[in-house]
Amino acid sequence: MIADSFNSASDIFASLMTFVGNKIASEPQDNSHNFGHGKAEYIFSMLIAISMILISFKLLYDSICTLFYGSKLTFSWLLVIVCIVTIITKLALYLYTRMLCKKYENILLEANKQDHRNDCIVTTFTLISTLLTLANIYWFDGVVGFGISVWICLTGVKIFTESYNVLMDISIDSFTEDLILDLAHGYKEIKKVDKISSTPVGHQYVVFLTIYVDGNMTTFDSHNLADRLEMDVSGLEKVYKAVVHVNPI
Repeated sequence: MIADSFNSASDIFASLMTFVGNKIASEPQDNSHNFGHGKAEYIFSMLIAISMILISFKLLYDSICTLFYGSKLTFSWLLVIVCIVTIITKLALYLYTRMLCKKYENILLEANKQDHRNDCIVTTFTLISTLLTLANIYWFDGVVGFGISVWICLTGVKIFTESYNVLMDISIDSFTEDLILDLAHGYKEIKKVDKISSTPVGHQYVVFLTIYVDGNMTTFDSHNLADRLEMDVSGLEKVYKAVVHVNPI
């Protein structure tokens, strides 16, 4: 129950970070931030991940101590009621957040969705642990605490890794890159396409690519071709903006 309460406390912090992070990330581009403020999502999701990992270490230490030294628990029906109410509440939050995740691709909402799902499972095991004390089975409490700790830690590491990758400018996925190449090869005027470069902005990417055209093509026609390709590429779900450079061949 103590581990579960710490987990719930981290949820409050996570929801606060989600609110603040999304508020900043939704700000439009300006002179100081030409590609918007989308990376704020990942900065705040990283804060959520770090808090989860730190909490998991403390809970892991307490659980190991309980397993080695044991503990005598006092059963209470109030604890059972608290667990049931928590499970119902977290399930409702999970379903609501999952609906929002389908509507908006947002790593902060995804982090909260996973957290709510984990909480349903974690609190279910807490409920089982509480009920087992009726049969004088106390060791399961330490096992559940240990499991909760590991679960929180793994979830935190996963969110941290996703955020770190974006902040370190991970490239766009190979599937979307293939879609971009297919669009470019759809123009008969394009003779060659250089390797695609990209940088993340929020959950989308700014994409840079160089195309080669006939050297006898007029400047007007080549730039018109680049503009059309930029519009096509920018229409892809994961592309925030496309920049096409034209070289003669």
